[in-house]
Amino acid sequence: MDRGVRGACADHPWRSWLSVTLGLVSKNVEVASNLPMPLLLLPFLGSGFVPTDSMPAGLRWFAEYQPFTPFIETMRGLLLGTAIGNSALLTVAWCAIIALIGYRWALKLYNRDPSR
Repeated sequence: MDRGVRGACADHPWRSWLSVTLGLVSKNVEVASNLPMPLLLLPFLGSGFVPTDSMPAGLRWFAEYQPFTPFIETMRGLLLGTAIGNSALLTVAWCAIIALIGYRWALKLYNRDPSR
């Protein structure tokens, strides 16, 4: 596997911290298992299946600025050997921001007063 593809796959920590946070915020097991489900829809609302240029204006705007689109573009470029532009930088930035927010939120939830 190409070194760049392995690097792009290293985005896993942001999903982990976000999932930990969603589990901590949940009141029961059913909610904890279903709360991350909307995240599964995000790749379908990106450039993974159709080019964003072919989408209606509102959906195109969302698809161009959501976290999965730069990741998809980076993976596509690395696997096909085409230029990736600033997609890799955007992917790393999205991953770092979401991981930091998830970590801080999870830490706050974990350290909260259990009597509440």
